[in-house]
Amino acid sequence: MMMTNPLPWCSLAIFCSAALGPIPALAVEEIAVKITEEIPYITVNTGQEEIRVMRIQNEEHQLTGGFTKTSRKCPPFCFQPMQVAPGVTTVGEVEVIKFMDNQFRKGTGLIVDSRLSDWYQKGTIPGSVNVPFTIFDESGEHSKDLAEAFKLFGVKPKSKTDEPGFWDKLFGKDAKPSNWDFSQAKDLLMFCNGPWCEQSPTAIKRILSLGYPAKKIFYYRDGMQMWQLGGFTTVIPKPKS
Repeated sequence: MMMTNPLPWCSLAIFCSAALGPIPALAVEEIAVKITEEIPYITVNTGQEEIRVMRIQNEEHQLTGGFTKTSRKCPPFCFQPMQVAPGVTTVGEVEVIKFMDNQFRKGTGLIVDSRLSDWYQKGTIPGSVNVPFTIFDESGEHSKDLAEAFKLFGVKPKSKTDEPGFWDKLFGKDAKPSNWDFSQAKDLLMFCNGPWCEQSPTAIKRILSLGYPAKKIFYYRDGMQMWQLGGFTTVIPKPKS
């Protein structure tokens, strides 16, 4: 994959209006369709604007388009297990909202859209960054992209003293198996199109194989299909200048 600009697949804090139209300025008491009984909505600050994340208030609203399909050929569209890998936490919509309001708000977490960019451009979760699963190709073809992605994740290459072979001489083989420093790694909430999509599970398994701490990864298995089925705010990335 050719890259002409740093992180061309990353659009953190660059969004236009909600895909389903402008959000009405409702008072809390006017919100009938809440997220939970205690949470009517949350506000996400993307750096350029604040986006109110809530559910569609029209109780007659129905999905149209591809996410209404019930059947896709498997493979490749096979249902994924609830536990994508040992130590990785699977989350639902309420946990996504809480992640937005905690780790994302504090800057200690990222919401990662693992889909290819053409899917991302059709609509995504507010505040997400697009890091396609192909970035983590096991062949090493995208090693430059991998380094840029890991930098975004708060991961950096180890120092010279941590290069392969140095620690082997001191403490034995495999004492330092990873070439990456994950001490400042961010919490990642990763998703793709839905429970039948293997893109985020593939990305998760690959970064785990590189040493990313499993406890810092959260798998939103429902993905965009259930996000939209729940009537949650969806945004379209702005065209890049």
